[in-house]
Amino acid sequence: MHLLKNFAQLLTGVGFVALSTFGTMAQAQTATKPNVVILATGGTIAGAGASALNSATYAAAKVPVDKLLAGLPELANVANVRGEQVAQIASESFNNETLMVLGKRVSALVKQADVDGIVVTHGTDTLEETAYFLNLVIRTSKPIVVVGSMRPGTALSADGALNLFDAVSVAASKDAMGKGVLVTMNDEINSGRDVVKLVNIKTEAFKSQWGPLGMVVEGNNYWFRAPVKRHTAQSEFNIDEFSTLAPVEIVYGYGNVSTTATDAVGKSGIKALIHAGTGNGSVAATMVPALQAIRAQGIQVIRSSRVPAGFVLRNAEQPDDKYDWVVAHDLNPQKARILAAVALTKTSDSKELQRIFWQY
Repeated sequence: MHLLKNFAQLLTGVGFVALSTFGTMAQAQTATKPNVVILATGGTIAGAGASALNSATYAAAKVPVDKLLAGLPELANVANVRGEQVAQIASESFNNETLMVLGKRVSALVKQADVDGIVVTHGTDTLEETAYFLNLVIRTSKPIVVVGSMRPGTALSADGALNLFDAVSVAASKDAMGKGVLVTMNDEINSGRDVVKLVNIKTEAFKSQWGPLGMVVEGNNYWFRAPVKRHTAQSEFNIDEFSTLAPVEIVYGYGNVSTTATDAVGKSGIKALIHAGTGNGSVAATMVPALQAIRAQGIQVIRSSRVPAGFVLRNAEQPDDKYDWVVAHDLNPQKARILAAVALTKTSDSKELQRIFWQY
């Protein structure tokens, strides 16, 4: 009996030691994993439809971040993940104030030693604008990844779960450092500066005319190019140094265009007007005097193009030097608005503004 009792005590001791060792190993593994914070803002990735067949008809911004994370336990394989609900809206309702709240929170988090990367979940309608904004104003080399989905999680072949997993794996990886704000969707890694939403009902909705930076396959990153425009740690803009964005509006060019919209927004207190012109940022003859009058009021006039690809050439189509106008380079109208709204917090000089458009 004494032998059996001693043997049992020995086994118990061995089990305790093994359990303790396993617990220590588990803690060590947790400690060595990168720490990623997910900032949720709503959108389709947090949406829900009435049935599994509703892939395009659904209510956005319904699922809170804790439920998103609970539905994807595989995230624990790549990082220590925690979530915060910054907003819960469809992204077409994003405004300058929401951008500032989100940007300030990202800026605060990247300064923490216990944060290695950030993921922002976002609706796709204005995702490209938010990604570009963060690319301009967050001073860090840590990975920041903006992600969304084209189908709600309730739909057949929903894309949100894999997009979010890929975003976390990119945000957790050291090879994503210093590449600016990224957008990870449909297996591609795109620059937040370049990427645009080109399709509204397909999962391969986001593309860059200059091509993706890389791909994510089964949680592994494969890189092919790096962004060369100024961004994040190399940016002259710092969200910690301002609290509001300059008011900027967009006026669209089209056949038979009138000056009604231009005349109206010119009286609204804006600092800049983005003209979304045809072709090479072309301006209709009827619009030229109206834009000249706008510029005479001290409002910056920035020529962009409604064409999805290409770029606007300075002094082509219009004598920009003569009129003291700025060209948006390859930025589409909505991204030109973001850059102008940020840049005008620092300068009102048109030549400085043009330099900024070339560099960013």
